[in-house]
Amino acid sequence: MIGDIAAIIAAVAFAVLVLFLAVPLWKLGAVFGQLEKSIKEVSDEAIVTVKQGQDSLDQVNNQLVRVDAMTSAAGRSVEDVSALTTLVTATLGKPLIKVAAFSYAVRKAMGLNKGKQD
Repeated sequence: MIGDIAAIIAAVAFAVLVLFLAVPLWKLGAVFGQLEKSIKEVSDEAIVTVKQGQDSLDQVNNQLVRVDAMTSAAGRSVEDVSALTTLVTATLGKPLIKVAAFSYAVRKAMGLNKGKQD
């Protein structure tokens, strides 16, 4: 009889302990469920962000290809202008220098520069 009462008391104590521990375990399960939802949302948003970043990077690469084409064209234009400048200098520069030297020699020979030199 005393053993039966002790067994009942032990069973009731064990049931109270189980109920006492069940509440935190239940709350912990809810926390894990919310954590799972949060991780899924973050994962979905990360995938969208990575796709947007890839699209942006593709657009930047396309623009860089266009800029590269423009800088190449500008480089060719600079080379063409340099060649044209060299051609004009070679064609007109030396004869103009010779004409200037000749006109100076003529003025010197005729004495037209006497007032300006001294």
